[in-house]
Amino acid sequence: MANQVSIAITFILFLLLFTGVGIYSATCKQNTTTDYLLASRNVNPWLTALSAMATGQSGLLFIGQVGFAYTIGISSFWLTLGWAIGDYLAWWSVFKQLREVSETTNSDTVSSFLSQNIKGSRAIAIISALIIIVFLGSYAAAQLVAGSKALNAVFGWNYNLGIIIGAIIVVIYCFSGGIRASIWTDALQSTIMIGSLLLLLTVAVMNCGGMEELWRSLSTIDPSLIDWTPRNQPLGFLPFLLGWVVAGFGVVGQPHIMVRAMAIDSAKNLDFARNLKTGLGLITSVSAMGVGLTARVLLPNLMTTGDPELALPYLSLELLPVILVGLMLAGLFSATISTADSQILSCSAALTQDLFPNLANSYSWAKLGTLGVTGGILAIALIGDNNVFALVTFSWSSLASGLGPLLVLQVWQRPVTVATAMAMMGVGIAMALIWKLGLNLSGVIYEVFPGMVAGMGVYGLSQVLNHFKLSRF
Repeated sequence: MANQVSIAITFILFLLLFTGVGIYSATCKQNTTTDYLLASRNVNPWLTALSAMATGQSGLLFIGQVGFAYTIGISSFWLTLGWAIGDYLAWWSVFKQLREVSETTNSDTVSSFLSQNIKGSRAIAIISALIIIVFLGSYAAAQLVAGSKALNAVFGWNYNLGIIIGAIIVVIYCFSGGIRASIWTDALQSTIMIGSLLLLLTVAVMNCGGMEELWRSLSTIDPSLIDWTPRNQPLGFLPFLLGWVVAGFGVVGQPHIMVRAMAIDSAKNLDFARNLKTGLGLITSVSAMGVGLTARVLLPNLMTTGDPELALPYLSLELLPVILVGLMLAGLFSATISTADSQILSCSAALTQDLFPNLANSYSWAKLGTLGVTGGILAIALIGDNNVFALVTFSWSSLASGLGPLLVLQVWQRPVTVATAMAMMGVGIAMALIWKLGLNLSGVIYEVFPGMVAGMGVYGLSQVLNHFKLSRF
């Protein structure tokens, strides 16, 4: 009991710190919707990189990715590498232009950017906003679930209590400073994420007897755990890896990350932000994979009688002093909150700016929308599936497939008609859903690949048909 009290005190102190930073950010705010949604496009590159890393990795890192490595072993590295390559390519080829064009066109939201310079674009804004609310809302719900899983593992609390605590914290600092509060707290939280993961990994490897003994133990448990090549891949390794590269590139369809590029103080600083974000992201991803592997040795029963996605909090309880368990729990919880707040703000922007444009300039309406969206996401989290990895990857693929191809075309200023844009969004999402749920092929190639290819295929077909029509006259 005394241990739990000490852990709780440490954990609460960190939560108060996060909340305090979010509230303090309000001292720099302006009561405008552009400031609430994009921090007046004046975020420095250090904060952009740290915030993008924390927002992009989230509960998938501490819960889903640790559990994935626990289950399949060292071959989970290819997910990390493929995702990092795709993400880097997206930042390199798309995000600088996104920052420039979004300011030129005065686009404060992703949906407004997707519909800019297209005649009759209102339909695009509405459909893309609905896609964001549905799928990004589910994504945010997964973050609240991830945080509640950690609290349940450490304190034995009911899942619903952790979900409600996370939602309350998000509302407090989103109401205080909007996207600026989200970015400032993200930067602090990402620092804690990095430190806590490296600490646990070091202690866990030492308890396994070092790297060599860890490798030997994994081989004894199951030789496939130390096999670098993923098993049971019908099309082979390269299509498997390519699927995760495209999944990483799917960041171009994630509104909560794209707004970071739109909010940076200068497009010239995006190169620095990209490199810093990629380097730190690789450190945390590899560390999370290492934690999952050490947990497979030190906590083997999770595979049969527990939940592999809870390997990190259980390992922390097993190995760390109580005050450091509080730090680790804060790192995990902060990872989930840092993503949930950004996603809630993006959903709120879609609701208040894109579905109801007549009220778009109302600062009070923007904040009211945040409260309403949080209530809806809270409901989804309370009644939804508890598998964080599945929830996150499914939402990510739907957003990437539905919004990604169109965003790339808009960034590159390619001509698109309303009909083509609508078809691209619909076909992209439909293909991703059919690939995953109908054909059950996600284990062969992650569904972002066929989804984005299908979306781009629609555009290619429209160009061929248009050329054919013109050639006839």
